[in-house]
Amino acid sequence: MSFSITELILQHRVDKFRLHERYLNTQLVRVLKTIGYDRNYQRAIGQYLYDEHDNEYLDLLSGFGVFAIGRNHPKVIGALQETLALELPNLVQLDVSILSGLLAKEILTTTQENLNKVFFCNSGTEAVEAAIKFSRYTTKRSKIVCCEHAYHGLTTGPLSLNGEPIFREGFGPLLPDCSAVPFNDLTALEKALSTREVAAFIVEPIQGKGVNIPSDNYLPEVESLCKKYGTLFVADEIQTGIGRTGKFWAIDHWKVKPDIICMAKALSGGFIPVGAVAMTAHIMDSVFNRMDRAVVHGSTFSKNNMAMAASLATLEVIKTENLIENGAKIGEDIIYSLNKLAGKYEFLKEARGKGSMIAIEFKPPKSLSLKAAWLMLEAANKGLFSQMVTIPLFKEHKILAQVAGHGMNVIKLLPPLTLTQKDRDHIVSSFTKTIADTHQVPGSIWELGKNLASHALKS
Repeated sequence: MSFSITELILQHRVDKFRLHERYLNTQLVRVLKTIGYDRNYQRAIGQYLYDEHDNEYLDLLSGFGVFAIGRNHPKVIGALQETLALELPNLVQLDVSILSGLLAKEILTTTQENLNKVFFCNSGTEAVEAAIKFSRYTTKRSKIVCCEHAYHGLTTGPLSLNGEPIFREGFGPLLPDCSAVPFNDLTALEKALSTREVAAFIVEPIQGKGVNIPSDNYLPEVESLCKKYGTLFVADEIQTGIGRTGKFWAIDHWKVKPDIICMAKALSGGFIPVGAVAMTAHIMDSVFNRMDRAVVHGSTFSKNNMAMAASLATLEVIKTENLIENGAKIGEDIIYSLNKLAGKYEFLKEARGKGSMIAIEFKPPKSLSLKAAWLMLEAANKGLFSQMVTIPLFKEHKILAQVAGHGMNVIKLLPPLTLTQKDRDHIVSSFTKTIADTHQVPGSIWELGKNLASHALKS
């Protein structure tokens, strides 16, 4: 009998959760079942997921930003099929590949002119690991400064720069000489850099946990301070880059020139794991400064043909289909439309973001009945209100969204850049209906809230 992935999937199509409970992360399955997200998706096209009953779901997570061009784009599938059919030599480790050279060239056409070298890896966290190592070696300094509430990955190096305690707890000791300053605080940053002992300041141009946007002068002043004190300026564009915020790179909103850009997520269209680090020639030449150091840092699968081909095709799709412009237009319209609701509904603080990186933040209400309901949830688990909103969005409106971070009442949207006007209308009307429902106390949505609070207290 011949081996068939199709047959395997058909044979085990109802076993997905059982297999994960038995062989993978049992707690993740418990979470999905508790909040009612345990669906058997059968196929995916663009911004839509389809379950076994052919129900259509609008995916506003896009794999945490991975599927910026939507799922299963035919142009990327075609590039991968063509690459497989060519039977190219792949990962010949004492060689260099044509596709990685072409992709590096293409990436550098999108960056500022000071960046002219690329290092490839397999993920965003590997990109940050490389940035830490390269910065230390280039500057001959050991200290790394990041921002509070930052997220840079979960391996030991990036975890040392992670501002979310829940991710760090129990995994120490982490890297020494790593410290954090408040985001958007230039005074604190200058104090940290003025010792002239800091190799790199690594920052998300817009913080992913909460979608925190800096003031207009922050990143330009960051660039100036880094130059003043001999610190490398590292922009973590793993989530914000490749069109997410309405420009190819989020730093382009502020016209700054970092020494290093870390990228991953959307680069390959979601098909093949890939990451990259764009940097100045000085940094690359400092690390790989002799022939006996030509392989002093690397990653076995980093320049594999499939990842390179998928990335080349993805960049072509973004350009030819004007996805950055579309994502900016639809995203800004969603933010504007939801902000118009803020004066009408007490729980809604604001919608904010850039392009298709969007936050909807909630706040304590003023009226007594609503305040009592809010405090009930917050006492059980801080940030539970926003989770109470995402569940009916999913169950009743077939919209997949996420809470923006632990302990915060913020919902984050990272939709594909392919959203249509119809999608925009569905998003706005669904949020409007769900937010309106939260103001009906008692009501069905607050029964859900009580159940969530009960589960939180038991945990």
